[in-house]
Amino acid sequence: MPTNVTAEYLAAEEEYRNAKTIPEKIRALEKMYALVPKHKGTEKLRLQIKRKLAELRKELEKQRQQRKGGGYSLAVKKEGAAQIVLVGLPNVGKSELLRALTGVDVESADYPFTTTEPIPAMMNYKDVQIQLVEVPGLIEGAALGKGMGPQLLAVIRNADAIAIVIDLSEDPIKQMKILLREFERAGIKVNKRRPRIEIRRTPSGGIVINGIENIKGDINEVMKMLREEKIHSAEITVREPVTLEDFADALDESLVWKKAIIIANKGDAPGSKDNYEKLVKAYGERFKIIPVSAKKRINLDAVKEALYDVAEIIRVFTKSPGEEPAYPPIALKRGSTVLDVAERIHKDLVKNFRYARVWGKSVKFPGQRVGPDHVLEDGDIVEIHAR
Repeated sequence: MPTNVTAEYLAAEEEYRNAKTIPEKIRALEKMYALVPKHKGTEKLRLQIKRKLAELRKELEKQRQQRKGGGYSLAVKKEGAAQIVLVGLPNVGKSELLRALTGVDVESADYPFTTTEPIPAMMNYKDVQIQLVEVPGLIEGAALGKGMGPQLLAVIRNADAIAIVIDLSEDPIKQMKILLREFERAGIKVNKRRPRIEIRRTPSGGIVINGIENIKGDINEVMKMLREEKIHSAEITVREPVTLEDFADALDESLVWKKAIIIANKGDAPGSKDNYEKLVKAYGERFKIIPVSAKKRINLDAVKEALYDVAEIIRVFTKSPGEEPAYPPIALKRGSTVLDVAERIHKDLVKNFRYARVWGKSVKFPGQRVGPDHVLEDGDIVEIHAR
């Protein structure tokens, strides 16, 4: 089937052939990927471009590590129930927002690059400590090596979730496009779900694919990708319909998948209402967007609630028989079980676990008896019984 590529695509292809450096090649390939028509006839072409981009991204990181002997690290040690990074272009009000949410004394000013390294601070919400980390302003080309871009993006990759800070006094769509492009270049998948493909390497037996009917594409291309990744013997389970590009993402171990929200700051600025409406129209389906004025302390409670939610935290209270629930609660990841609570209290409770009684949203009636694999919900009270 013909690809019917455009003249613009052919120009980008020529740009790629003439590119001398990895960043130049990446920029050209990104143009090619954006310009190639999306239909059945271009499926393999799109896959080839995507695989080449992933290869170049890894090579760029490898060169950076070799050139700098591992590189200067800006890593921030995780503390509290979750770590959320505040990310945006320079001068969008991240420092003011961090101070408003945490009370930390951090310098802020109406000029770019006031913050020169990540700043962590703790936000207390619903009896839970959440670590917020302000990341210095990202600039276009950060993922390709500009400024401290690679180090800053490494901090973002390591966080539990992302809060994208947008300045409503400026063009919000332009800001989002720059940030999302840098995330993509850095292998950060935002508000997307990892394809449900499980790959278990085996010592022998060749390639076995369970759910092969879920792969919407040429199986020969799948086998080619596996060979390129040096996977010659494995049991692969495909649990949902996937494209060849989805399969490529599942194989790419350099990718990370992060939940994110948008904090639309400077909502008190002239023109902010129109820019907010543009932002919602363009990104409202993909992101939860919270309008705020950090400077005037407007709508901060809604921001805290959104940060708590994107961190995917639940609070679980514990109690002993005949006593009131203990305080403060235990903070756990959403989807945690009764056994996870037992592990947080004492390892002997796991070894000697008999059953638990639970009060709250996860059970049908108060004090319901449950087993170790019972999944808890926010605000549940758990009473563990052991031998």
